[in-house]
Amino acid sequence: MLVYKFGGTSVGSAERMIQVASLVKGGESKIVVLSAVSGTTNSLVGICDAYYAGDKTLVTSLVEEFRPKYDKHIYELLQNENSIAEANELMEEKYTLLKSYDVASFSGVQEREIHAQGELISTKLMHLYLTEQGLNAALIPALDFMRTENGEPMYDEIENRIKEVLATYPATDLFITQGYICTNEFGQVDNLQRGGSDYTASIIGACIEAKEVQIWTDIDGMHNNDPRFVEGTKAVERLTYDEAAELAYFGAKILHPLAVLPAQKKDIPVRLKNTMQPEAFGTLIGPTSDESIPVKSVAAKNGIVAIKIRSSRMLMAYGFLKNVFEVFETYKTPIDMITTSEVAVSLTIDNDENLEAIVKDLEAFGCVEVDTEQTIVCVVGQLLVEDSKVVSSVVDALESLPIRMISYGGSKSNISVLIPTQYKNQALNLLHQELYTKELV
Repeated sequence: MLVYKFGGTSVGSAERMIQVASLVKGGESKIVVLSAVSGTTNSLVGICDAYYAGDKTLVTSLVEEFRPKYDKHIYELLQNENSIAEANELMEEKYTLLKSYDVASFSGVQEREIHAQGELISTKLMHLYLTEQGLNAALIPALDFMRTENGEPMYDEIENRIKEVLATYPATDLFITQGYICTNEFGQVDNLQRGGSDYTASIIGACIEAKEVQIWTDIDGMHNNDPRFVEGTKAVERLTYDEAAELAYFGAKILHPLAVLPAQKKDIPVRLKNTMQPEAFGTLIGPTSDESIPVKSVAAKNGIVAIKIRSSRMLMAYGFLKNVFEVFETYKTPIDMITTSEVAVSLTIDNDENLEAIVKDLEAFGCVEVDTEQTIVCVVGQLLVEDSKVVSSVVDALESLPIRMISYGGSKSNISVLIPTQYKNQALNLLHQELYTKELV
């Protein structure tokens, strides 16, 4: 069995949904994971913000803005009167639900329920269309089998539940389900955060031991640089699990950072495909990649904050770094990069929610300096730390830019450089020129 995942742009219009239907019909049995129609989740977030602001009038107005979009979607997608009536009835139910909450008692529980509606709508519309086309497809709600505890997938329970669900459809070989949404340990509707549809697909693939997980987007695989800022990029045909995970974490938007891990644990290939160019090979993620290409890709992650703690107490002292790290643990703030010297430690974070409190606690250990609006530029490939030519090429390419930090050796497949965000595009282009238009000799 295969697992296919389609993002919001892939189901963003009736035309796109019809195209997706043509890609999933026939062939091997499949579970198809769908995101919400593009733009829907942002609108749902806006509705939640209005609830938190106590503005029920704005809530009603924002909900009504859905009508023309989905009226058009239904009109262009469905032909059968019964299907159209069922789709319109679904949307009326959703409009009523979205307007039904009390502003005085609105909380995160209701917020997550609202966020779930986008996927519930898109999958129902797709199922109606597939049924109308005579395909034997089953709609299996993710809320029936996707379970998390403390935000982490409960793999054994998911595996047991999804196998039970699939067993109730012995004559069906096409299943539609939602990405992103799940239920937590309290039985409440929850989610896997933005981009979680990729994660859902990979978890399902691992739990059913799928032949392959395919992530379908609007680009033909993971490119060797960011095509939004660099000309002449091309898709990388093969990546290792580790290379893909590094790129996803450090800014490659095509893949959710957590999506590789579940498939990697079961050694299930993950393929990135383009809905607009289904014939393209895309990118295949697996245990090995092309060793003849030392640098697979360059990615950049914005929104980074650099923090330096300088103290003479670090000199010849043990326990100092432990105390520093405990501050970040207290505020549940992960660290991306870190470098140390005899009297200072520099590190980066990508979540500044508790920055003021973190800095205040760190000042107990020494002088603290903070630089905001930083970017991590990440060069990824196999065994880069063993290839001195790649390292020197990276340094040479960026010699004209103000480098704040360099992380080298912590990962065999990653060289990371911290620069002010204003130099990001320049850095990406300089690296592209150095790494891909010159021979590494």
